Amino acid sequence: MARPPKCRCIGGYPDFWSFSPDDESTEAPVMLSLDEFETIRSIDWLGQNQEECAQEMQIARTTVTSIYESSRKKLADALVNGRRIIISGGSYRLRETEESIHMKKKGSGVMRIAVTYENGEVFQHFGHTQQFKLYDVNNGTIEKEEVVDTNGQGHGALAGFLKQAEVDTLICGGIGGGAQMALSEAGITLYAGCSGEADEAVKALIAGTLAQVGEATCDHHHGEEHHCGHHGEGHEHHHHHEGGHCGHHHEGGHCGHHHHHEE
Repeated sequence: MARPPKCRCIGGYPDFWSFSPDDESTEAPVMLSLDEFETIRSIDWLGQNQEECAQEMQIARTTVTSIYESSRKKLADALVNGRRIIISGGSYRLRETEESIHMKKKGSGVMRIAVTYENGEVFQHFGHTQQFKLYDVNNGTIEKEEVVDTNGQGHGALAGFLKQAEVDTLICGGIGGGAQMALSEAGITLYAGCSGEADEAVKALIAGTLAQVGEATCDHHHGEEHHCGHHGEGHEHHHHHEGGHCGHHHEGGHCGHHHHHEE
């Protein structure tokens, strides 16, 4: 029985998650895992050699070679045959940052809610938010509130920040498709299209009274207070953050699926 692949450390989530040819393709999409994407980013974009990439990903150089060759083959297939590329899944964990190291861990049974935040209100553009307000909720009661700086912008970076902050649910205003894919990958339930006071939106979420308002793209109207479009699965809140473990969020934060690159 083959042993599961070792966790691969990646620098963060991408900002763009799918690429399509101009002409419609009937071919099945090419699925590129996040650890495969990381080798392309590190070697072809940043100019690292395979040894440097291996050190960053904390795996053997031979493993990097195998992952890199697989990812290049997939990209060639997509380019030559006009197939859509979708980035998703993999056996990985996010590289720790200074912010994540010092972020306080949430307690057992706590749901952590994040709200895009500015001057007490729900900030309306996820990718440009400079602050999140975090709420720790236990048995329907808010136990702790904290405003944190994002220290960076971009959909991928912000989704990674929220995952490392052990956030279960995000409340925000406008949000693009790429950001929604990043949050889905991170296992974070999304309530988008919200406006008004952040505290009131969280209270409405806890009470189960947030109403759906349709698609919540960044050019939507913000006329109704405390109404949100829900893009999660029902109203259940699952805790996927196992601190330091890796893998796709559907695997509960542990590594070992999809790939057969042996280290």
